[in-house]
This record gives sequence, structure tokens and C-alpha cells, in this order.
Amino acid sequence: MLKIKLALTTLAALAMLGCTNMTAQQQGTVSGAAIGAAAGAGIAAISGGSGWTGAAVGAVVGERSATSRAGNNSSKPAHCRLRQTK
Repeated sequence: MLKIKLALTTLAALAMLGCTNMTAQQQGTVSGAAIGAAAGAGIAAISGGSGWTGAAVGAVVGERSATSRAGNNSSKPAHCRLRQTK
């Protein structure tokens, strides 16, 4: 049990260190994907589906949602992009 706690603590510390030099948009994208994966896996497990499939679909939806909320124009259709003037 002690080895599992140590491994989880080490993994959490490494995950936090990996996000220290990310921009706010990158952190939001990672957070959106993680929250989406957890929600997708939970919904799939409750409804009797595959938890892995639900996690994969949830991660993609969460990442797309976070990216669009951050104002990343590259994920929007051409007619929705703001014109950038110099």
C-alpha cells in the first residue's frame, strides 16, 4: 500500500511540474481533456458501455470545448474566424 501511495504522489508531482511552463490556453486545453475523459468514462460506465471508449470521446470533446472557449481561431470554420488587421 505504501508503494502505491508513493507512486501516485510521485506521478502527481511530475504532472504538476509538467504544467509549470504552459500558457493559460494550454493548461485549459489539458484540463478540458482530463475533465472530459473522466466524465466520458463515468457516463459510459453508468450506461453499460466501454469506459475506455467513453474516456477517449470525452477527452476529444473536452479538448475541443476548451480550445474553442480560449478563442483559438484555428479550430473554427473559416466563416467564423475574426479577420486580423495589422
